[in-house]
Amino acid sequence: MGLQKDEVAQLIDPVLEWAELSDAANRPMETYSSGMKSRLKFSIATAVKREILMVDEALSTGDATFAEKARKRMKTFLDDAGTVFIVSHSASTIQKHCTRVIWLHEGRVIADGNPKKILRSYNLWTKRLSVGNEAGAQHVINTALRRYSEPQIFLESEYQAYKNSTS
Repeated sequence: MGLQKDEVAQLIDPVLEWAELSDAANRPMETYSSGMKSRLKFSIATAVKREILMVDEALSTGDATFAEKARKRMKTFLDDAGTVFIVSHSASTIQKHCTRVIWLHEGRVIADGNPKKILRSYNLWTKRLSVGNEAGAQHVINTALRRYSEPQIFLESEYQAYKNSTS
C-alpha cells in the first residue's frame, strides 16, 4: 500500500482490533476461518484512506454484526469522496452504496448507468433464472444489450473538438 515500515507497525493493532482478531493475532493464517480471513482483508484494505478502493464481495461475507460494521466503514470511505469500486451480486449492497452500476455478463458490459434502473433489470433477470425461465432471462440480457451504448472516451484535445462540433 506504499506505506513505510513504521506506518505499517502503527496500523497492526488497529487493524486487528477492527477485525476483532486481536486474540488470534499470533496464530498462523491457515488456522483462520474464511470469515476471519475476510474480516482481516477488509480491515487491511480500509485501514488507510485511498483515492481508489476496490472491494470484491467483502460486504457480503461474515456474520450480520460484521456486515453492519463493514457497511459503516464503507460509508466513511464514500463520505470522504474517494472512488470505491464494489464488486457484488447483492442488489441491496449496490443500491445502498453506488451512484453508478456497470453490469457484466459473461465478461461483457451489458449495462452502465443508474443503479435503480439497472437493478430493476438485474432483479428480473435473476428472478427468471431462479424459476428456470431461460428464455425470459435471455430476453432481459438482450434488452439490456440493445439499450447499452459504449461510452465515448476522449483525450482532452479530442473532447474539445467533439464539443465544438456538436454545439
